[in-house]
Amino acid sequence: MKKLAVLALLLATPLLGRPPGQDAGAPAGRRLAKATFAGGCFWCMEPPFEALPGVLSVTSGYTGGRKQNPTYEEVSAGGTGHVESVQVLYDPARIAYERLLEVFWHNIDPTDGSGQFCDRGSQYRPVLFVHDEEQRRLAEASKAALESSKPFKAPVVVEIAPAGAFWPAEEYHQQYHRKNPIRYQYYRRGCGRDARLAELWGPPK
Repeated sequence: MKKLAVLALLLATPLLGRPPGQDAGAPAGRRLAKATFAGGCFWCMEPPFEALPGVLSVTSGYTGGRKQNPTYEEVSAGGTGHVESVQVLYDPARIAYERLLEVFWHNIDPTDGSGQFCDRGSQYRPVLFVHDEEQRRLAEASKAALESSKPFKAPVVVEIAPAGAFWPAEEYHQQYHRKNPIRYQYYRRGCGRDARLAELWGPPK
């Protein structure tokens, strides 16, 4: 089930309140950090990060490409170089970047560099976008650990790239799983995401 087909039925509703699992804020003066992940459909990458204590917000958007202010239609058609991504604002005093990396890996298919699940094309490829050298070091270490542990036979093909301009997606995409829960679950099941994740990583813990 392609996302564009779901969007043909979309009746966007206003977002009320703060998504469950997202903190209201951090104490004044505390340093916050950003992490950016591409793992296929950004609708499906928001919930696992939102649930983490220490995460303040998760924003769906586009990054990694050339087009300024890209639209969903432009990105989903391919050719912009952008990928669907989520940007996570978090409090490093409460949650480590390593924990975010663990959640990232367990919510993607690291063996598929041509898309994710039913969404095909470079605009859905998995990418770890790093914001500084420490994130790069930790991302490379986590990828190496995954490769050495060999939980599956196929190679890990996830790219690690420097973070650049991040363009928030249209409002109707933000927290789509909350605004349209039935359509979201229909898409997620139809895309085979959970079945493939269970095959790769085992049942959810």
